Amino acid sequence: MKARRGRLLRHAAGIGCDSMVAFEPENLHYITGFWGEAACILKGGRAVIIAPELEAGRALDESVDTEVVVSGRGSGLLGAVAERLKGSRPCTDCRDHSTMESLRGRVRGLKHEPGPFEKARMVKDAGEITILRRASKIIDGMFELCAREMKKGQRESELQAALMGHAAERGMFDTGYRSTLNPLIVAGGPNGALPHAQVTGRKFREGDLVVVDLTLRYKGYVSDATRTFAVGPISPKARKIYETVKESQKAGLRAVKPGVSCKEIDGACRKVIDKAGYGARFIHSTGHGIGLEVHEGPAVSPGSTTKLARGMAITVEPGIYIPGSLGVRIEDSLIVGSRASVMHRFTKELVTV
Repeated sequence: MKARRGRLLRHAAGIGCDSMVAFEPENLHYITGFWGEAACILKGGRAVIIAPELEAGRALDESVDTEVVVSGRGSGLLGAVAERLKGSRPCTDCRDHSTMESLRGRVRGLKHEPGPFEKARMVKDAGEITILRRASKIIDGMFELCAREMKKGQRESELQAALMGHAAERGMFDTGYRSTLNPLIVAGGPNGALPHAQVTGRKFREGDLVVVDLTLRYKGYVSDATRTFAVGPISPKARKIYETVKESQKAGLRAVKPGVSCKEIDGACRKVIDKAGYGARFIHSTGHGIGLEVHEGPAVSPGSTTKLARGMAITVEPGIYIPGSLGVRIEDSLIVGSRASVMHRFTKELVTV
């Protein structure tokens, strides 16, 4: 925690701040090890959690090297935060407008600036990488479950239920990603043409390609991987699309190394798909950072100017989507080292069930 806190304060100093106030649970966890409803003040390397009574017990149990102060909720908590920020130049990640307005009225010079949090979290430490690798191993086991249990006539929702049971038994849970109603993407046949498909009651049919995108949280951290399966024999066109995506992803992974811009990784993937004639059907960016959020920095996209650095955790996930017909996506989470250190071991050869 000491190294993380130092990194955060260095980034804050770069924008003229000498202290930080975290309200978002991801940043609270990053600083203290506690995930809950509270605020955390980081000042002079010392962390203090201001927590309502209903959260204080857990904050005491779960936080590391952190003082816990019990407050009321709402204005009581904000008053306690403001009192401890007197005489400092703080920045905060707070996204709530009313909270910000209240704090600005009490804390002179408070800046709404999440940048220091985002920059510090972009490079993972050894403890974070250990958790991400364990999460990725659990996801590999879920793909193995797909290979064993997926079959013609099975509903997307039935497979999702089996996968989530497997995950929960191993301490892995839904990310609570706000833009979807389902914990996973399990999309067969034409549903696979929707990159963010919702799970339905559609049954798998012979000739389907089935996109299985597993984005789950383990000990606070998110791993994200996708494989595409075949149900019985598939058409030559579907096979060509699958092999194109596989080669695209391989090209992206080969391009990963420190100092390379994220734009170059995206370009390496896109070049293969463009050459195959499906450039217009690759309709999203190549990847994103992972960590305490599903999508965090850096973005691996055509417009990204960020350069990769050792310890960054990103995804590489090209795809091709044919409306009303099929979709293929292949995705790995990886750690940037001297090259891409892919955290998933499940095969990327097409598995037919």
